[in-house]
Amino acid sequence: MRSFTVRKTNGNKPAAMKNLQLSILDQSIVRHGETARDAVQETISTVKLAEELGYTRFWISEHHNSTFIAGSTPEVLMVKLADATSHIRIGSGGIMLPNHSALKVAENFRMLETLFPGRIDLGMGRAPGTDRITSTFLNPSNTFSEQSYLLQLEHLQRFFDDSAATSHGPLLAVPQASGVPQQWILSSSGGSSSIAARFGLGLAVAKFINGDVTPEIVEKYRREFMPSEYFPQPQVLLAISVYCGETEAIAAEMRHYADYVLLQFERGKFDQFGDYKTISGYRFSDEEKERIRYNSGRMISGTPASVKEQLLALAERFGVDEIIVSCMSGRADLRRRSFELLADVFGLPARHTTEHASL
Repeated sequence: MRSFTVRKTNGNKPAAMKNLQLSILDQSIVRHGETARDAVQETISTVKLAEELGYTRFWISEHHNSTFIAGSTPEVLMVKLADATSHIRIGSGGIMLPNHSALKVAENFRMLETLFPGRIDLGMGRAPGTDRITSTFLNPSNTFSEQSYLLQLEHLQRFFDDSAATSHGPLLAVPQASGVPQQWILSSSGGSSSIAARFGLGLAVAKFINGDVTPEIVEKYRREFMPSEYFPQPQVLLAISVYCGETEAIAAEMRHYADYVLLQFERGKFDQFGDYKTISGYRFSDEEKERIRYNSGRMISGTPASVKEQLLALAERFGVDEIIVSCMSGRADLRRRSFELLADVFGLPARHTTEHASL
């Protein structure tokens, strides 16, 4: 099967005839009637599938104080995911840095890099991934200020390049891995893109969170980018929700579920929402339909041919050569099939066997 491509104009935009890479963001959703263990087991099954299908990366998120999302500790789950695979890059999408100490993040990810060298991504954000009260309990010293976030990022770089020290001597992040994880700043606004540029890190644009984000965020990042030892050139990923079905009806059904869940999130509800059949039959009010239209930029849906066309247009518009897709589906079989259809229509380099990594 041939590969689909995007064009390049300049900077870090996709190279001419370079394949559009696809990756996956998994949130370990706990469906109605299932358990957190079920959700995590599905995440493990999905990463194996992603590697077999030829996806580039597999990222997992950090959320707290919600029975609907089991993914609270990416750094722990990443060990299992990396050990269950052998080639695909495993990452956080992301670690919500203000919830943690910079030294502990550096040590966690140096351990991951030691166990699985050259395969670890550290995606970082400054949103709490929860409510303000929970975030305060996660890190009582959190000031919720941009200055504190910048200081954490500065400390993190010093821990990774072993230049951190106090008047008492060096302060090392151990173990001393031979490399460091690939670092990405998650951004849904211009502010974080400037931070990524300032530190010379990769930029992951979260369009699945802010559907109104525009290519200007990428242009700003490239314009302000300062090369680092990790990224000599700017590099950008774009994350968006994708619901791909064998028919338009199936895709619409998947999108209906996602629309419903997003509406509940906006109302501050992060727990179980009812069974799939009930949600599928739910009729949106006019007010809810308006919010759905407002959120429409956060997701893409349709048959494989339609989704391919939309994703290629999005990649061209933002000038990226990699897109990370999330799929918050109410049915595991439809979610799995969505990833399979995407891999097939884009001609990803499938691996028919998965060799498990060994420690």
